[in-house]
Amino acid sequence: MDTIRSEQKSPHVIVSTFKESANQQDVEQAAGKITAMIDEWNVRGNMIWTGSFNDGKSAMSVIEASEADASTFFNSYNDVCKSFLDAYMYQWDAMPVLSLLGQKQTVPTPEAPTPEAPTPEAPTQ
Repeated sequence: MDTIRSEQKSPHVIVSTFKESANQQDVEQAAGKITAMIDEWNVRGNMIWTGSFNDGKSAMSVIEASEADASTFFNSYNDVCKSFLDAYMYQWDAMPVLSLLGQKQTVPTPEAPTPEAPTPEAPTQ
C-alpha cells in the first residue's frame, strides 16, 4: 500500500524567497539551469505552474508529482538556488487555504428553461 501511495501524483507547492544576501550574478548563472529543469519536467509530461508575488522577492510553484519525483525535483531546484533563495516544499494538503482552492466546488445551478419545462413565473397580486 505504501508503494501505491508513494507513486500517486499529488500537488506540491514550492515557496521561494530571495535571501537578503542574494547576489545578482548567482541569480543570472542559475537562470539557465532553472529553465532547463522546468523544460525537462514538462517534456516528461509533468505539470508545473509558477508565478511571482507582487513583492518581487517571493514566488510560488505548484507541481503535480509522486512524493519521490517531487522530492527529486525540489532537491535539484534547491541545490541550484540555495545560495540566493530560501525554498520550502509543502504537500498541497499541508497548506489549508490552497487545499480549499484545490477542492472541486459544486454549486447548484438552475436549469435553463425549455419549452417543455418553462420557468415558473412570480405570483402576481
